[in-house]
Formats: sequence, C-alpha cells, structure tokens
Amino acid sequence: MELSLVRRYFPEGTNGNLWNGDHLVCHTIELPWKDNERNVSCVPEGRYLIQTRHTEERGLHYMLVQVPNRSFILFHSANNALKELKGCIAPVSRLTGPGKGLESRRANENFKFVLSTAMKKGEEVYLTIKSIEHANHKV
Repeated sequence: MELSLVRRYFPEGTNGNLWNGDHLVCHTIELPWKDNERNVSCVPEGRYLIQTRHTEERGLHYMLVQVPNRSFILFHSANNALKELKGCIAPVSRLTGPGKGLESRRANENFKFVLSTAMKKGEEVYLTIKSIEHANHKV
C-alpha cells in the first residue's frame, strides 16, 4: 500500500491530508518544520516504511522507520501539536488551525483500521510525505 501525506507548513504547526490513492483517510497535524530537529520538528519530506509497534502504554500502534537522524516517529492521537507532540504525527478528523485539530482518537482509529487491513493481507505500507507545492491533492 502506498499512502501519501500532503502538507502545508505554518510557523505554529504543520497540517496535512493523508491519502490512500484518491481516498482521504484523515487529516494530520505535526510540529512546525525546524530542520528535522528531534522533538521539535515535523518529519522531513520523503518516502518511509510504516511498521507496527506494541508497548504496554500504547498497545498496538504504528511508526515511521528509517527517518534520517530520527527514531520512534509514532502515529498517535493529539489535538494540539505544540502541546502534545514531540516529532510524531497525529491523525485528526478536522483541522481547526495550524497544528490543531479535532477528534483525533476517532481519526487515529480509522487510520489504524486502514493500515491493519493492508498489513493483514501481507502488504508493506509506505508513506510519501510532500508539501502542497509538490502534489496534486489539495490541503
């Protein structure tokens, strides 16, 4: 499966739309771009493999792997990037401002369902991250 995350950057945060082909899976929020600095920046544009991860605290969840100079880039619920994220990506149901959204838990469950369905079929899941200036989809 090939997913694409089309983003728009703002000083207060990064907003995106996560697509599976022509189907919008969810919106996303992230920290602003700060030169890929750990814990304070969104993920650099590129193509990444998504893998499963399980912990006592979060249960089954997903993360990007092989991100340059970064590790443990998780997908998890959050409604305010600056207050709740440290470099991760949060699915949201609706964008309300730069780096802010609503109903993240619901969006995250939908995101997890899409990924788990593909992975149960044995598919690898890749995410290509790009900005609105380099994409056909609109944010």
